[in-house]
Amino acid sequence: MERRVLLAISLSFLVLFLYQTFILPPPVPVAPASTAAGETPALGAEGAAATPVGTSPAPQAPAESQAEPLVADAQEREIVIDTALVRLTMTNRGGRITSWILKEYLGEDGQPLDLVPSALPEGRTTPFALVTGDGVETRRLNESLYRMNVEGPAVDATTAPATIEFEFQAADGLRATKRFVFAPDSYIIRFSAGVWRGTEAVNPSVQWGPGLGDELSRAGGGFLAGAYSYPVQAIYYTDGDIERINAKDLAGQGVQEGAFRYGGVTDHYFVSSILDPPGPVRFDYAPLSSPDPKDPLVERQFIDYTVRFSAPPQDVQFYFGPKQFDVLRAIDPEFTRVIWFGIFAPLAVPLLGALTWVHGFVGNWGWSIIVLTILINVAMFPLRHKSVVSMRKMQDLQPQMKAIQARYAQYKVTDPERQKMNTEVMALYKEKGVNPASGCLPMLLTMPVLFAFYSLLSQSIEIRGADFGGWIDDLSRHDPLYITPLLMGASMFWQMRITPSTADPTQQKVMQFMPVMFTFMFLWAPSGLVIYWFVSNLWAIGQQYFTNWLIGPMKVVSGPELHTEKPVRPARAPKSEKKMKSVGSGKTDEAKSSK
Repeated sequence: MERRVLLAISLSFLVLFLYQTFILPPPVPVAPASTAAGETPALGAEGAAATPVGTSPAPQAPAESQAEPLVADAQEREIVIDTALVRLTMTNRGGRITSWILKEYLGEDGQPLDLVPSALPEGRTTPFALVTGDGVETRRLNESLYRMNVEGPAVDATTAPATIEFEFQAADGLRATKRFVFAPDSYIIRFSAGVWRGTEAVNPSVQWGPGLGDELSRAGGGFLAGAYSYPVQAIYYTDGDIERINAKDLAGQGVQEGAFRYGGVTDHYFVSSILDPPGPVRFDYAPLSSPDPKDPLVERQFIDYTVRFSAPPQDVQFYFGPKQFDVLRAIDPEFTRVIWFGIFAPLAVPLLGALTWVHGFVGNWGWSIIVLTILINVAMFPLRHKSVVSMRKMQDLQPQMKAIQARYAQYKVTDPERQKMNTEVMALYKEKGVNPASGCLPMLLTMPVLFAFYSLLSQSIEIRGADFGGWIDDLSRHDPLYITPLLMGASMFWQMRITPSTADPTQQKVMQFMPVMFTFMFLWAPSGLVIYWFVSNLWAIGQQYFTNWLIGPMKVVSGPELHTEKPVRPARAPKSEKKMKSVGSGKTDEAKSSK
């Protein structure tokens, strides 16, 4: 039975692995808002005629025909704003963000990570471009040189908020303003914008552009890397739940309109999202593939999105940063659901809190994983001990069980005599005080914790880029020397060898294959996850030896308990009975002969 439980656990992990590889996470389609021909979209006509999402429209008239600028800058220039968490770069060409560098997170080149993708195809824009229903007008809004309220090349916002304003006005009456507010210790951008054609106010859409630029989460790691690092997705929160759409599934779902708590784009570790928009909004999502500038044979997958509000955006909040649980919870408890813990979130969230608490004392995420793994196994010690003791009792009864099964082997399953075998087995359990379920249930109770910790370590940004020491310099990536996966596989094989077994030879052969399969799967798993699994195996091995010492060696059953004589259904009286009847009637052999 315990072998079947181990097999069930192993197969459960295999199913979870395959699910995350090929299905993760499942998109929940919501019917996009449709617009019949000739009708005006619910959010106004200005966004209806906009060009395809993510593309700056080609000019429809020569530049000479455009009106002269009245309020603008004479030359293009950039400004760098420093906060405690971010170093961003803005350009006065269109008043857009061209770089958003996170100071606390590194990219695959070892430098601070820039979440604005680099080397984009021509015509792709960067965050906070404006889109109207006119293609030429949209191009002017995004290519004109705005006047900024800052003269110098840099702004220090590490101690106090910084407000950056852009303004543009042309002789034909086209005018646009943008205002950005950056807080010292926040990843939130407060954004306002306005567009006018003379005295007519225009409601522009806000185009974010392709995102996100987290190259590390999409870096190579074998053909199984996708199981531990899912690609960029469109997200939106509605009706008390978060919906996710992969780039390949955007056809037919690229337009989402309604009242959303938040929405945007996310990848494995980072998110770009609008927060609590005022009134209903419309999201236009579009997939984008772009060759990696470092390796043209590798395609980078992005999702471009545009947001249209019911009115021109005023002091709207955008979050652009890591999916760090405490940071997201401080903004909105429901915003933490952008972290995909799956069905194990109720357990994964407390475990993450415990891991963070341990890290506060240990100071190293790798050792924090080891300490928390030991604490979890200490808590589960009684359950595992009870399971091992029950399995030992079951193993002690195997000779008697096989004797009972042998006596009834000649009967078919449907034969009423076969039912007596079950009665004898239950009587044996009762006589010896053994509960067959007591060996399985304690182990099954530990499975949710194991799955939750697996989900936690494969999703938490806390271990991204965390140095464990030695040859492991990033716990979120696979072991570069594949030492820990091999040790994990060896420990798993060792554990199976010393675990009490009541399985038949076929099941034993299947179980011997499991360590090989898991070793292969974990070759590309995050090293933090492999360390957790390896330490858990070592603890289980030590506990097995301790329990074996505590309960003593296995009993050797012999004698009448192993009697295997098969019962025979009586068809006629045996000869011995006939002889006894003859004796009982008073007749002897001599009497018969004299007669």
